[in-house]
Amino acid sequence: MFNDASILVTGGTGSFGHTFIPMLLEKYNPKRVIIFSRDEMKQWEMAKKFVGDDRVRFFIGDVRDRERVYRALDGVDYVVHAAATKIVPTAEYNPFECVKTNVTGAMNLIDACIDKGVKKVVALSTDKASSPINLYGATKLTSDKLFVAGNSYAGGHETRFSVVRYGNVMGSRGSVIPFFMSIRDKGVLPITDDRMTRFMISLEEGVELVWHAFEDMEGGEIYVKKIPSMNVTDLARVIAPEAKQEVVGIRPGEKLHEQMIGSEDAHYTYEYPEHFKILPAINSWDKDANRIKDGKKVPEGFVYASDNNSEWMSDETLKAWIAENWEKIGSI
Repeated sequence: MFNDASILVTGGTGSFGHTFIPMLLEKYNPKRVIIFSRDEMKQWEMAKKFVGDDRVRFFIGDVRDRERVYRALDGVDYVVHAAATKIVPTAEYNPFECVKTNVTGAMNLIDACIDKGVKKVVALSTDKASSPINLYGATKLTSDKLFVAGNSYAGGHETRFSVVRYGNVMGSRGSVIPFFMSIRDKGVLPITDDRMTRFMISLEEGVELVWHAFEDMEGGEIYVKKIPSMNVTDLARVIAPEAKQEVVGIRPGEKLHEQMIGSEDAHYTYEYPEHFKILPAINSWDKDANRIKDGKKVPEGFVYASDNNSEWMSDETLKAWIAENWEKIGSI
């Protein structure tokens, strides 16, 4: 699909982009890959990794800037939308800025992709968009709804939109593993709540889910990968077995457990060997055989959350992942 194609990644200098771009260039031979983001220093640093590869282009811009988004999409075939304001406390204290990026930015991208004839768009979502209790989650739920409805909004245009949703990305910028590793020598790790659980997914698994969405999508699906859970106290113990764990309380807008599919979505959700798919409630698309394919409908009231998960990550698996990604984590 991506051979000789032009792909644009919004927010491409983030953790996802740093994994997606090398994997894309290794597996496929795209005509060009455009990293669209607003931080010129991050682009400058990232560009050093691709010196001599003229397939990789860098484009300064912000999804809030409608005209710049239009310019960036000239000749683009596929888009991965990774740009977001995503730190939960930051969003709570700067709500208008979060809305501008996560909602207005999504609207700008949807309009521009339709008008510029982009073939397919996959937007990255988050567990926090399922039954949201914080502003970040509420804006991402809104964004998800916009991308789903974008398939109807496109009218006679051929542009199609889908969403991928996953939980805590191991080793990503701002996540708990590099944070714990950076302070473990102090002998004390702050635990928000000793009951807290989190889903665990690697960036590579996230990239593969995006590729699957591009291949499988008809438009409007939300893809949720099946991934293991882990208790945050076990995670802390693996990283720093000698450190004391100090309960400091849940931060504003933080959930005790992650949820990726709520009971409200169960009616529209289908299960597959490695993922779930939430089909659109609009236009009777949830009954479309082309979207359902070989899926099995989940039971009524089904909830996919990190505390009721059937799969749990072992200490040994986490230790092996940290050992394998030690250098990458240290550079975050």
